[in-house]
Amino acid sequence: MKINPLQQLGIFGQSLWLDYIRRDLIASGGLRRLIEEDGLRGMTSNPAIFEKAIVESHDYDADIQAMDIVGKDATAIYESLSQRDVQSAADVFRPVYEMSDGKDGYVSLEVNPHLAHDTNGTLQEARRLWAALNRPNVFIKVPATIEGLPVIQKLISEGINVNVTLMFGLPRYRQVAEAYIAGIEARKNQGKSVKNVASVASFFVSRLDSLMDPLLEPIIARGGKVSEIANEVRGQVAIASAKLAYQIYKELFGTSRFKNLAATGARVQRLLWASTGTKNPEYSDVKYIEALIGPDTVNTVPVETINDYRDHGNPKASIENDVAGAARVMKLLPELGIDIEKVTQQLEDEGVAKFNQPFDKLMETLTEHHTRLQKQT
Repeated sequence: MKINPLQQLGIFGQSLWLDYIRRDLIASGGLRRLIEEDGLRGMTSNPAIFEKAIVESHDYDADIQAMDIVGKDATAIYESLSQRDVQSAADVFRPVYEMSDGKDGYVSLEVNPHLAHDTNGTLQEARRLWAALNRPNVFIKVPATIEGLPVIQKLISEGINVNVTLMFGLPRYRQVAEAYIAGIEARKNQGKSVKNVASVASFFVSRLDSLMDPLLEPIIARGGKVSEIANEVRGQVAIASAKLAYQIYKELFGTSRFKNLAATGARVQRLLWASTGTKNPEYSDVKYIEALIGPDTVNTVPVETINDYRDHGNPKASIENDVAGAARVMKLLPELGIDIEKVTQQLEDEGVAKFNQPFDKLMETLTEHHTRLQKQT
């Protein structure tokens, strides 16, 4: 029996996750069908996804009204709705989690995005969400800010699964992986089991090209040698960066330091490719899947891109193709006057804002709903 391109990703060691959550997908059996028919292995969420699901559908109206009546505020309503969806999805994925021995079958829930630069606040919220969800196959999403790094280490040491999100740069990825390994070491030194502790490091891809390309286009327009260099790297920076991140992954998790931990049951922290929907219509709609396929990776994909890849994907091992070319792309950037660390810091700052905005919009919508109901009663 022929398997479709989505299912074939697993042959090359990559897990397909869905970057989307909504109650009707779970309740209708649609999520189960994606698992059975397309080999879906997990699911991620973020405040923007929840805002869209809650505001743009009527699936949550009855629950919102019921909680309004008993006086719950907007934050409590959001937490109840989001946690219920994550728990329901995790229950659907539980067989995947069991059959993969805890490698896949996870659903992610993010801490309040306003805590991105608050170490203690993120730590306390992550612990609270982990306890509230009460499922072994969930991740708590923690942003890869400087303030988030000690949270990652501490949560891992406490046995709390972490999806490290909003990661854009290679130096920061190295810090994230080191924090995970240090957390595993701390847990082992406490005499606790490390076998069931899981983590992924979510490396955001397409947003890098979306920011870089407009910087390169004026340089291309100038003509001359510098124009040729800019044209060479246009549309290539995101994939080049991801490929080099994978080399860092192999380096860090191939050391004797980690191999000793693996001998006691520790898992690698897999790289997860996030923001893989193509934003530039000039590029292939499956660009950020095709180029990043390889062992021990995850690609979390929006619904539209899943449909595109099912239709015309051509999976083959690609993550280690032309690593030298990827390194060349990154080395050319200073010649163009581009400081990639400043670019990735800008993306991190914008990423935090992009999660704060829909979160705040949802809080306003829920508050307005509560005010209208109070006037009617």
